[in-house]
Amino acid sequence: MKWPTRCNSLKLGNNGDPLKAMAAVCYFIKWLRDVAAAVTVTYALDNRAWPLNTAPAWTRERSSHSGEDGMRSGKTALALITASFIALTGSACYAEIAVSANDGKMILENGVATVRKEPLPDTVSIIELSGASPRVIAELPAPASVVGPPSSVAIAPDESFALVTGAMKVDPADPTKAIPDDKLTVIDLKSSPPKILATLQAGAGAAGVSINRAATLALVANRSEGTVSVFTISGNALTPAGKIALGDAKSGPSHPMFSRDGATALVTRDGDSRISILSIDGTKVEYTKRDLFSAMRPYQIDSTGNGEVALIGNVGMSGGDADTISLIDMRAKPIRVATTISVGQTPEALKMSPDGVYVAVNVVNGSNKAKTSPFFNDYGLLKIYRITGTDLTPVTEAKIGHWCQGIVWSKDSKAVLVQCMVENEITPFTFDGKTLTKTAPIAMKVSPAGIRTAEP
Repeated sequence: MKWPTRCNSLKLGNNGDPLKAMAAVCYFIKWLRDVAAAVTVTYALDNRAWPLNTAPAWTRERSSHSGEDGMRSGKTALALITASFIALTGSACYAEIAVSANDGKMILENGVATVRKEPLPDTVSIIELSGASPRVIAELPAPASVVGPPSSVAIAPDESFALVTGAMKVDPADPTKAIPDDKLTVIDLKSSPPKILATLQAGAGAAGVSINRAATLALVANRSEGTVSVFTISGNALTPAGKIALGDAKSGPSHPMFSRDGATALVTRDGDSRISILSIDGTKVEYTKRDLFSAMRPYQIDSTGNGEVALIGNVGMSGGDADTISLIDMRAKPIRVATTISVGQTPEALKMSPDGVYVAVNVVNGSNKAKTSPFFNDYGLLKIYRITGTDLTPVTEAKIGHWCQGIVWSKDSKAVLVQCMVENEITPFTFDGKTLTKTAPIAMKVSPAGIRTAEP
């Protein structure tokens, strides 16, 4: 097990920086977690065991297990020491977080997204997922928007910083209307409390955002101008590196997604119903002029696990028809859409589980329509599908709130959280591979509109 380099900088003397020291302590804890991840502490009294890992406590259950004669006492001691050290340090650092972008401007009135008469400030919330139950641990003001896919947040792989876009703002000339904005906020997640490092300009209608696995590039889809903004990354500093034109202003670039190897990016375009393929060579990003076609209005796109497939939500025309999700075979040469299935009215968001086995889909289900609409339903649906090769098989579903938005999974793929705008809450569910079980919701001060965790 390699010792993290930053721990070598731990200085507790008169010249030490306490913030840097605390950061080093956090890295030390993570190193200890890695060392003990596979260690199981066996209790001889009841012949039971529990694994020491970073999975959220609210998703874990103790399971019966026979004692292992080959357990080395040294490993057991290390696990106990690690657990004690983490307990002593309390909440100095968090093993797993999500970042939620919250829109204070918009409200749903009789099926219409409307600017509030008295808008609230947009905010960004940092949510700890690794404790006894999910909880908000920090919040700060920053531009955010419900307009666009709920992938308006991206987190660096090491959870050191987050990016949040703001697609819309209140029109200064007419406070009853919202107009496109171009804001991209860089947030330092390692500082205590988290702080804004920079507010940058992307393009009009800045919506979906993603960071590559090497944390050297970020892409922002600009829905109101038909472009994708490119930013290079050094540490936690972003530098604008130009824009890529994909179509006209109505083409609606919505969400960019990097392939696992970072050599390709796919960008959904809900305005003209296609997915554009970008080639990437270092910091050079180009439109290949090749597009994929899944179904009507591809919106959010996601890939995880081994990166062999990507999933797309096709939101359709909001006319009450059953809409679809599509699977892209990323192994095919050239890559192509392999499967499309019907899921219900408006798959606003989808997210693959970190292990790559499942995809969770937020089906709005007409819950955002006027109650007089024949397509209105008084609830949305959270649906889980199993991914087997290029096939998608229904597993389970659960009722959720109204006009719900983004989805995230826990790192162990045993829990999923979904944002609901009307209820002003984030609803967690545990998942055992067969059933979704709702747990206590997280009350939000401002309507949650986009959410992300660090990509595995």
